[in-house]
Amino acid sequence: MQLSTNPKSSSQKLRGILTPNIVPLDNQGRIHESELRRYVDWLIAHGVHGLYPNGSTGEFLRFTADERREIMRIILDQVRGRVPVLAGAAEANTRETIRACETYYDMGATAVAIVSPFYYKLSPRAVYAYFKEIADNTPIDVTLYNIPLFASPIDVPTVERLAFDCPKIVGIKDSSGDLPHMARMIQAIRPHRPDFSFLTGWDASLVPMLLMGCDGGTNASSGVVPEITRKLFDLCELGQYHQAREIQFELITLFDAMIGAAEFPDGFRLGVRLRGFETGAGRQPLTAEQQTELSKLADTLQCLLARHGLTNAPHSGCDPKMAPAALTFGSTPLTSSPSGKADTPPVPTPLTEDQLTQIVQTVLTELGRPR
Repeated sequence: MQLSTNPKSSSQKLRGILTPNIVPLDNQGRIHESELRRYVDWLIAHGVHGLYPNGSTGEFLRFTADERREIMRIILDQVRGRVPVLAGAAEANTRETIRACETYYDMGATAVAIVSPFYYKLSPRAVYAYFKEIADNTPIDVTLYNIPLFASPIDVPTVERLAFDCPKIVGIKDSSGDLPHMARMIQAIRPHRPDFSFLTGWDASLVPMLLMGCDGGTNASSGVVPEITRKLFDLCELGQYHQAREIQFELITLFDAMIGAAEFPDGFRLGVRLRGFETGAGRQPLTAEQQTELSKLADTLQCLLARHGLTNAPHSGCDPKMAPAALTFGSTPLTSSPSGKADTPPVPTPLTEDQLTQIVQTVLTELGRPR
């Protein structure tokens, strides 16, 4: 998977699970540097392939530009080249975004991720012009970030045009969860740009996206359960899609619980706290009712984590059906090596095309059901 951790040398393809990490805050709402450093070490020890600071899960818009640079300084200093760092570099205009690209290049980031223009809803031509100007003036490789829930969508023809016109644009992170959209992008671009990375940001469809040909994911859940997302990726790499499917369904349960809590990404911040970190409260104020909802979620989420041996059960206890499972997902054990990374599964017998098609259909059917 590894790619260059120094952008001033030739880079390789972005692959694997890159964690869009939250930023721990102290009781004054300031960046909790020591806890952020400890969290970075923990993520790497538990098998993430890279980090993605200043993304949506990292609440980049709730920090000042100076704070975003400070977050990058801390993380790059703590990582020290062990894994790639994809820096969120989205600012409010092209001039500030290019300045951020230059800053993160000088700091030693691997590449940057830039969200499509937000607030103003732009046409595909304007989206193309926005990224083209950045690509023509940046010293660092750029990954497009498509999140139509919050920003102007990047359609397939625009991605294709940018991939062909801009060598500095080396991939896309797509958080739409739209499998046909991803398939069309891969079909249009990969034959001509095999170096172009396709990353999915939607946890609930990680397996089908990997099966379709994605190179990896930037998944919020990986900041809470890095063991699970690493195991899932490894199984897909080895073609063990039946086992990966079992883990995907477990991941959906966790993901749905966290993403539906209070305001995004409060559920993921809570999940990180339950893994043993002093995350502090997020910067978005919450009503008393929302605070109560988060407190109730804490027990539910703690039980879900305890079910797989990732934390202790709450004092109030859990449903017997959620008894600890010793890190077992269905018939697929999830264990850790002494280094903290998930053990490599045995090499499987390759699946036939018909078997792969059946798995995709089954997963998509299950994803469409209420859970």
